[in-house]
Parts: sequence; structure tokens; C-alpha cells
Amino acid sequence: MKFFDEARIEVLAGDGGNGCMSFRREKYIPMGGPDGGDGGKGAGIWAVADRNLNTLIDFRYTRVFRGQKGEHGRGSDCYGKGGEDMDLRMPVGTVITDIDSGEVIADLDQDGKRVLIAKGGTGGLGNIHFKSSTNRAPKQSTPGTPGEQRNLQLELKVLADVGLLGLPNAGKSTFIRAVSAAKPKVADYPFTTLHPNLGVVRVGDNRSFVIADIPGLIEGAAEGAGLGHRFLKHLQRTGLLLHLVDIAPFDPEADPARDAKAILKELKKYDEALHKKPRWLLINKIDLVPENEREARVAALVKSYKPKKHFVISAISREGCREVSFAVMDYLEQNRKHETTDS
Repeated sequence: MKFFDEARIEVLAGDGGNGCMSFRREKYIPMGGPDGGDGGKGAGIWAVADRNLNTLIDFRYTRVFRGQKGEHGRGSDCYGKGGEDMDLRMPVGTVITDIDSGEVIADLDQDGKRVLIAKGGTGGLGNIHFKSSTNRAPKQSTPGTPGEQRNLQLELKVLADVGLLGLPNAGKSTFIRAVSAAKPKVADYPFTTLHPNLGVVRVGDNRSFVIADIPGLIEGAAEGAGLGHRFLKHLQRTGLLLHLVDIAPFDPEADPARDAKAILKELKKYDEALHKKPRWLLINKIDLVPENEREARVAALVKSYKPKKHFVISAISREGCREVSFAVMDYLEQNRKHETTDS
């Protein structure tokens, strides 16, 4: 089973061309002087954020990227041609880290953002630069410098306003299908979602937000159990977490409140800041609970979980989903106003 949110690549920018040592030799011009041109610059390698991409799969198959070398300088004052820069297109949300130094060299958090990740070498100087009143026939030139070489770690972090959190089969994929145009796979077995799905939720003209359906977490995810540990990092960039809990699990021994608290423990183990993010409780699959038991079950779960805000929904029938969408939109807009005021 493969995940395409991480990749390692090697980038080698182009070397600069050498400067030329040459003298002008033409009939009737016995003292032509130096005419060696400069070498061209090597090609730089750039990372470009592209919103049309959503995985790093291309970098799993092509791992080495080499920039063009600059041409060497030539006689007759001819300068070498520089190498053409190379653009590596990556999904928005890709973080690029230098493996050797551990330095984060680029965070492609906006569409179209372009960052130099390997600098091309500079061209050498031809002997025309060394001419002087005392040295009219310089036999000097300089070589081009080598291009930068780097081993890079690419890590894609989903950019979304809202992240869905919950156990496998809590109904996250069904919920995102109910509130957006995204069509993630839905089935009645664990780990249906194998990679993050993004959906745009529109609640009116010029009112929308991006929601991310993250693979389900299980107890021990922070230590690497299950699939969700590979995607906990995606939740770090969201402004609001929606924790879906199945109020009517098939397993008679399952305890929705206990299982919900287990997920919160995994968040805290992984990242304290992630655990402190604003989080609402979505009590899902209410349609599977007999009407005379609904109020008591919901009250017990809310009392145990103690959420700041909770909603009772049925993602499959879309009951309550519209109310959640509008509440989330209002919350995000209010937050944006505060951020604008503070800045």
C-alpha cells in the first residue's frame, strides 16, 4: 500500500560555463587584443506550487533532476548561453526540507508560489575582463562555478479550512459527499479512505470553505498504528476540526464516548497545539438510533465529551448537514475578521 504525500528527490543545478581565453586574429589587425567571452550561467531549479496537482506521485518515479549547464565562452567576444531554469511543479501545501541540514527551504502554501531550491553556477570570466594598460594580452580566464546540489524531502500537507476527525467508518467520507461536490470512496469496511480528500463547501454566493476528509485514526495512531498517523500532519493547518462520532456502532461492545476520547488522546500525543485547536462534535448516524433512545444517547455522549459545540446529524440522509455547513462558514468568517483586525 503506497501513500503519495511524501517523496525524496535529488536536485542538481547546472554548472556555469568556463570563461574563454582568446585573442582577436584578423588580417591587417596584428594587435587585435583579447576577445574571450564569459561562460553562461547554469540553470537554477525552482519549485512552483500548482493547485491542479494533488499528490507527489510523479516524484516517486523520477527522483533526480539535473539543470542545464551554461555554455562555455568563445572568442570574438561571444558569451556562452545560460542554461534554462527548470520548474518542478508541486501541489499547493508541499513543504520542502533539505535532508542534510534539516532546514525547511520552501513552503508552497499559495498557488503560483515559486521558490529557488537549487541555485545554478555562475559563468566564468573571459580574458577580455583582465585587459589593462600594463597587461594588454592577458592569458587569464576563470572557470564557471558548480551548480548547487541538494537532497530534498517533499512532504505534502493538505491546505484546508476544516479537517474531519474520527475513527474508521465514523462517516467522514459520507459527510464530505453530503456537504460538497467531492466524491470520496464510501464502503462498510475500515480504512476506506487511503489518502486525504478535499471538498469545497459552498453555502452561498462568494461564501465557501475547503474541508479535508482525513483517513480514520485508531488508538495508537501517534505511534504509527493504522493509517491515520500518516495524515495527522494534514490536520495541523486546519482552522477547525469536526470530530465525527458514530452514535450507533455495529459492535455492541463499542462505546462512542470512550472511543472519541481515545482519538483525543492520540491528538495530544502527536501535537499539543493540534489538540488545542477549536473542535466541534458531530454526532453521526442518528437515523440508526430508535427515536425514543436518541435524546438519552446524545445527552450521555455530550456529557462525557464536553464539546464546545455539538451537532446531531445523519450524513447518509443529510439531516443536520446544512446547519453544520452554515455554522462552520459563520465561524470561519468571524475568525477572518478578527485576524484582519489584529493585523
